[in-house]
Amino acid sequence: MTTQPQVVTRFAPSPTGHLHIGGARTAIFSWLLARKMGGRFVLRIEDTDRERSKQEYTDAILESMRWLGLDWDADPIYQSDRDDVYNKYIDQLLDEGKAYWCECTPEEVEAMREAARAAGDKPKYNGHCRARNLPAGEGRVVRFKAPVSGKTGWVDLVKGPLSFDNTELDDMIIRRSDGSPTYNLAVVVDDYEQKISHVLRGDDHVSNTPKQIMLYEALGFPVPKFGHVPMILGSDRKKLSKRHGALSVMEYEKMGYLPQALVNYLVRLGWSYGDQEIFELQELIEKFSTDGLSGSPAGFDPDKLQWLNAHYMKASADADLAALALPFVVRAGFDDASIDFLTKLVPLFKERAKDLPELAEAMRFMLVSDAGLAYDEAAVAKALTEEGRIHVAALRALFAGLESFTKDTTHDVMARYVEDNGLKFKAVGPPLRVALVGAMGGPNLPDVMEVLGKERTLARMDRAVTL
Repeated sequence: MTTQPQVVTRFAPSPTGHLHIGGARTAIFSWLLARKMGGRFVLRIEDTDRERSKQEYTDAILESMRWLGLDWDADPIYQSDRDDVYNKYIDQLLDEGKAYWCECTPEEVEAMREAARAAGDKPKYNGHCRARNLPAGEGRVVRFKAPVSGKTGWVDLVKGPLSFDNTELDDMIIRRSDGSPTYNLAVVVDDYEQKISHVLRGDDHVSNTPKQIMLYEALGFPVPKFGHVPMILGSDRKKLSKRHGALSVMEYEKMGYLPQALVNYLVRLGWSYGDQEIFELQELIEKFSTDGLSGSPAGFDPDKLQWLNAHYMKASADADLAALALPFVVRAGFDDASIDFLTKLVPLFKERAKDLPELAEAMRFMLVSDAGLAYDEAAVAKALTEEGRIHVAALRALFAGLESFTKDTTHDVMARYVEDNGLKFKAVGPPLRVALVGAMGGPNLPDVMEVLGKERTLARMDRAVTL
């Protein structure tokens, strides 16, 4: 019985900036494919651009991956550490006559391209040094000897069969004049050494794929399966920008989005499973397939992301949501807030909050000191009339006599008071709400009182009757 080779996918960001949602979506797709197939997901830092690559960006990318819950199965490799490995394979291509030294200057190459344009041909290097058998020399580069006829193609996991005429591709540089390898060569070597079986990436890489396939074949490497997903567009179907929501992953964390909401949303931008919109992570792993990847660009919809975020906030365990909310509560000015108190608070507010800052703000009146509670003037004028204050004072006396102060006991006191005095609840509820909350609206009053506790409830009622 033959065994199928292990599925190994990779995410290979360049640390020249923060991880944005397009890259995050690619990482999620690759991670899901590996997890679905029981394979491996590896991380590669493509930092060959020495000037623009920065450690702070690498750190931010790794932090973003961890926040999204995308674990990897081996220590990340850094291309900047691997020049000796790449040059070994470049030397192999030179020895086998599959690459050659070139002394053409950038200006000369540009002149070749201009001449080709003028003749109506594809602008490219014309192979001037291809047959000259030049030795290594100062300022010289190594070019790959690309096929001059035929086609290079593959069956794309997203786009189907794709091919390029080899006449349109030139002899690309694989070693620069400073001795450093170029992107396409390094990628091919790393894919081979990391045993990458499937490459999922944005379709801005489609033009690199035939070049890389040529290198895989020239080096005798197996060619991975490729899938190129369309780019994410804005809601207006134009290129995604910051005004559409093209922010870094960690900006979404700062804005109060839950990681599971962002993962769910990004997966659905270009992948579908029937009409289902909401997926738990394990469900995504079970149902993910490259067959569900769309060849059409998806539009970014901030409202839908917010809707999903609200869903995940409601579905979160109270203690988990309290822990996520704590930094936003502290940011709102409540440095002494405790997880235990927030765990009691969040069930009262999470049904209506769309993000964590909104949740923190909604809880403000419960977090302020009783003496620091702000009152809405219009609400005070409407509800805390002379009659309203009488009801608050009467209820205060009844609440003070309770030995057990729970939402059930306070509800019973209010119900008896309304019934015994021949009142309707609207005569009692609004003044009590303004006394406790400072405004109209908010959670159920017995719930509010139970979380505040007897002492704080009475203190707020005392203050209200003296306004």
